[in-house]
Amino acid sequence: MTEEIRSVVVLGAGTMGSQIAAVSALAGYTTSLVDIQQKQLDRAREQLRQRLDRDVEKGRRDRGAVDEAWSRLALTTDRDRVAASADLVIEAAVEDLSVKRSIFADLDRVCPPHTLLVTNSSNIVSSRVADATGRPGKVCNLHFFNPALVMACVEIVPHEGTDPETVEAASAFVESLGKTPVKLKREVPGFLANRLLNALRREALDLYEGGVADFEDIDLAAKTALGHPMGPFELMDLVGIDVVHLIRLAEYEQTGDPAALPARSIKEKYEAGDFGRKTGRGWYEYPHG
Repeated sequence: MTEEIRSVVVLGAGTMGSQIAAVSALAGYTTSLVDIQQKQLDRAREQLRQRLDRDVEKGRRDRGAVDEAWSRLALTTDRDRVAASADLVIEAAVEDLSVKRSIFADLDRVCPPHTLLVTNSSNIVSSRVADATGRPGKVCNLHFFNPALVMACVEIVPHEGTDPETVEAASAFVESLGKTPVKLKREVPGFLANRLLNALRREALDLYEGGVADFEDIDLAAKTALGHPMGPFELMDLVGIDVVHLIRLAEYEQTGDPAALPARSIKEKYEAGDFGRKTGRGWYEYPHG
């Protein structure tokens, strides 16, 4: 653990938030996972138990280390209580700027002056929320990748007013998790990895909607010719088509570029509620949801 950061709070008990919290607890930090809905916390607890138990069964993790992590991880709906003693808060809520600004304003009010306030958003840059606080120098993006329990990369993205000490502390925290910090010099929507990924996704959707090939064959080409572990359509199902849709809308809101809007097929699946693995149907079907 880093000396400066001992208590970590993660806001949002979805897939990303819950796994970030687990990673933090596994690394030795006193960690609180917060959500406004108890049923979401219950779901997160069950999913994390299944995942970590499976890792133990397959020899990927030590049972003692997992049990100790659970002793350090609290799941709660009482955000202000745990935030009042936090050294680092990681926001992993919905990709909605007004929601994030409200959260950051509230956190600024209840957190100690030294607390770092970071957002896991890959598309809404931290300068859009930093001015909702009285501590913009302690705000940046700290972007984990799905699944956070596995993926090594964490992008650290300062805005123009982020203090160098904040970047240093964030980088040390990432390294203490056993992750690899990737630092950007300046913020840009989508950061590095997702901008590369979006270029591939955009081309894949153009090929599909243009009738060049079925999505299954596009995925097959990505895996067998490019060596990707999964194709772009499979990856959309894993990430969540709802997340893909909202990210595109968020980028459009920031840039005003019509090319940033969701593709027709993504909009159709979003409106139909076919979000991928989480709903049992997306580009592919998943019988067990």
